[in-house]
Amino acid sequence: MRYDDRLATALRLTPVGQGVARIQFRQLLDLLGTLPVEEQGEMVDLAYLRLGELGGRIPAADRAAILRQPGLRLRAPRLVAALAGAEPVVSLSALHAAQLSDEQWVDLIPALPLASRGTLGMRRDLGPGARALLARLGIGDPALSSTAAPKEPAPQAPEPVAQTPAPPPAPARPPRASAYQSSSPPAEDTIGALVRRIEAFRQARENNIAAEAARPAPPQKTRPGQPIQSFDFASDGEGRIVWAEARVAPMVVGYGLGGNGPGANAVRLHQPFRAVMITLAGAPAIAGEWQVDAVPRFDPLGGRYIGHLGRFRRPAAVAAPPAPAVPAQDSETDRLRQLLHELRTPVNAIQGFAEVIQQQLFGPTPHEYRALAAVVAADSALMLAGFEELDRYARLESGSLALARGECDLAAALDVLVSRLASDERGPALRLEGHERPCPVALDGTEAERLCWRLLATLAGNGKAGEAMPIRLEHRGDAVLADFALPQALAGLNDEELFHGAVPATHQPGAGMFGTGFALRLAAAEARAAGGSLIREGQQLLLTLPGLTLPIVNLSQVPENRPEACETPVA
Repeated sequence: MRYDDRLATALRLTPVGQGVARIQFRQLLDLLGTLPVEEQGEMVDLAYLRLGELGGRIPAADRAAILRQPGLRLRAPRLVAALAGAEPVVSLSALHAAQLSDEQWVDLIPALPLASRGTLGMRRDLGPGARALLARLGIGDPALSSTAAPKEPAPQAPEPVAQTPAPPPAPARPPRASAYQSSSPPAEDTIGALVRRIEAFRQARENNIAAEAARPAPPQKTRPGQPIQSFDFASDGEGRIVWAEARVAPMVVGYGLGGNGPGANAVRLHQPFRAVMITLAGAPAIAGEWQVDAVPRFDPLGGRYIGHLGRFRRPAAVAAPPAPAVPAQDSETDRLRQLLHELRTPVNAIQGFAEVIQQQLFGPTPHEYRALAAVVAADSALMLAGFEELDRYARLESGSLALARGECDLAAALDVLVSRLASDERGPALRLEGHERPCPVALDGTEAERLCWRLLATLAGNGKAGEAMPIRLEHRGDAVLADFALPQALAGLNDEELFHGAVPATHQPGAGMFGTGFALRLAAAEARAAGGSLIREGQQLLLTLPGLTLPIVNLSQVPENRPEACETPVA
């Protein structure tokens, strides 16, 4: 049987930076949302703990946007219950995206908060059992039924606007009113009663906002004439601000975000705003430079782009001019890693089905189909290995992955790997020189072996049978230098052709599936992450790694006339 380790793989990712945290949050939602109901265990509990930690780091608006993304599968009642207890904007998106059966809704509804039950009443695809239960609990239209007791409006009002950057609902919409009338008791089924209830809801909400505004909050509450430091907003599909906090709404509503520059591109391409600088002109409280962060919003039913939701904030006084270039680089890396995550899912499924056919788990299968399934499973494994290489290269290039530090003997590691490759008589004649004495480097042994094997397998795979390819080890200052001779097939290439050309992949396992150039670029990225380098000098590749100091040795034990031996100078 195939072991599903996707949850453990997702938890191994260290969420450094907002971009990686959002990717892991999306991965955990997808994995936890598709787990069987009976699935339990320590790994599942750790996943829910990590999801809670990420929820504290990612703004509520961003989490809600992730929950509204197409293709998200929320089929686990435990996950839906956890998300329903979050901020209102997150709870609303989760309850709209949840895909539970009628029996699961019936079991879950009594455990939901009152506000979440009202939100659930807006769904028109619930089964008869869930609708009957909501009716018994007195849930009609959530926006209007929340004002059934106007004398105590505070518990029923939405969360404060400053904490939930979402535009206020428009309660007086005729279609919503008609739906409410059809489900209200006959005694209240009049236009006058409906108007009074709408007005009570509006008054209750305004009272709640006024009460929140009276609370002391130095970063948000400003004296008349004092510049505002931040405010939340929402825009429409054309980039115009259609909603903002009450204290700034008269000054900014109607302003267009898509005039020119990065803001125009983000609106046109429906992409997030990431530290985009915008200048506002007008009242002294809002005039000047602003830094805008926002996420696109999409219609949960049709997927149509309906605007952006985010925050304006004053830029820090010490902000450096080149800072906006950093989020763009991180964004490219994040998009690549998100794409790889989306590609792994179907490949994993294909590999699993192939193994089911190959192992005849569902019954006897003709040998021809089993042979084809074995080929498909092998190709899938090769593709997954390639995805891992791309992901590793992206993380190394963006600085989000650091190689494990430690101590290892580079001479011993190379000696074992060279001996393994030299046993193949069809390959080149590899020879290691200068390994008679230890060559300690400041790198974990596993990482050092992976780096050396990638180089050796790539070079040996391009060499001819019996071709001499010496490898020399020596100390150069405080570093250890490994000098790899290039095979004739690669020695005649220039640097551009060697590192970026279309040299086909080699036949050696571990050399990579994207060709020689990518394998060497990945090895160079690993060397840089370890504090060293991989460069070309003529017909050699020079791998430099930071060395470690050995204890003082006895001069009488050092072989004479062996200056090429990799040894540590005596103090």
